[in-house]
Amino acid sequence: MKVPIPNLADQTRGDFPLFEEAFTNKKKLIYLDHAATSQKPYKVIKALSNYYSYNNANVHRGAHQLSAKATEDFETARHITSNFLNASTPKEIIFTRNATEAINLVANTWGDSQIEEKDEILISLMEHHSNIVPWQLLAKRTGCILRYVAITPNGELDIDDFREKLSNKTRLVSLVHISNSLGCCNPISEITELAHKNGSLVLIDACQSLAHQPVDVSTLNIDFLAGSSHKLCGPTGMGFLWGREKILEEIPPFLGGGEMIQDVFLDKAYWADLPHKFEAGTPAIGEAIGMGSALTYLKEIGLEKIYEWERLLTEYLLCNLEKINGLKILGPKFNENKDRGSLATFYLDDIHANDIAELLDTNGICIRSGHHCCQPLHRHYNLSGTARASLSFTTTFQEIDYFIDELQSTISFLRQNS
Repeated sequence: MKVPIPNLADQTRGDFPLFEEAFTNKKKLIYLDHAATSQKPYKVIKALSNYYSYNNANVHRGAHQLSAKATEDFETARHITSNFLNASTPKEIIFTRNATEAINLVANTWGDSQIEEKDEILISLMEHHSNIVPWQLLAKRTGCILRYVAITPNGELDIDDFREKLSNKTRLVSLVHISNSLGCCNPISEITELAHKNGSLVLIDACQSLAHQPVDVSTLNIDFLAGSSHKLCGPTGMGFLWGREKILEEIPPFLGGGEMIQDVFLDKAYWADLPHKFEAGTPAIGEAIGMGSALTYLKEIGLEKIYEWERLLTEYLLCNLEKINGLKILGPKFNENKDRGSLATFYLDDIHANDIAELLDTNGICIRSGHHCCQPLHRHYNLSGTARASLSFTTTFQEIDYFIDELQSTISFLRQNS
């Protein structure tokens, strides 16, 4: 097919060592599992290696030159993350191990200090377990009520049901930005406007959107955002919480220990200023620096360009999947007037998703199978599991063609041998 310019795959694949390695059967590896974790470019690997090789020291504590350099690079990563989100100040960026910890931080600090019995937390049926379980635990601790917004028949958030369930008891709305299974993009600005008029705060899980489109916390007007480095071409074991400075100032710390204190006495302690109040102990220094390198890399490519390229790929993928006999896709169809995640979650009534994934893997194609940490969503559809192909700016149309051909062959083989 005719590919518009710029072709981001051609421009960027050489930045990633994985795409230069031959597979065991001499075929190139086709990686279609970017929604689970992204691949890492040379720049990120080098940034991580440079820290451990030449600048390895603890941050904020030492007077020597290595500590000063490590601290500078670590805090530069915070500034980069702040700019990436268009936050008001780097003090609003709290480094965590991952997005799951970021959500747990809110549940255990803001939640424990602000939520009372009979208060309500509003989430949806499409949430990842990381945006369900922390609130379930909060409900057990406080007696608050967890309410779920329904999904429309075409696999989108039911905004009418959201309006109905939003009440004067709703203290927090916590929703995924882009569903990792349905691929739908929730109308966060509209949701935030409704929530704020109601006096409710808004948290979004942005793990599936941050690497694929510009996300501006100021424009979205939200109160908290959780993000994860490893889905942003950065290292694992690293994530962040963005929160409004005023809210973060008012709530208690998450963990106690070193670094998060100003003064400690035998009978009391005083907390450090933001953001360090929430960052107890030695942080993931190299990983933070690596994440800063990854965010810089994505900005250099251009998130608007990434968004446009991936929309073309997503439309092409969905169009070809829809032609396969008996294959059903979760989530909304591609609509040029709506945002959609660059992924396709699908199933066949007569074939298990794991069998499809395992056979595709023998031909060098990596996709996901299972419940994708969305068991309530899969129970809603009466499914034990699904298969998922997810794309990135490094994906090519040729890879999608090969995937579709091999998928059709795999389905035929499994049906013949069932």
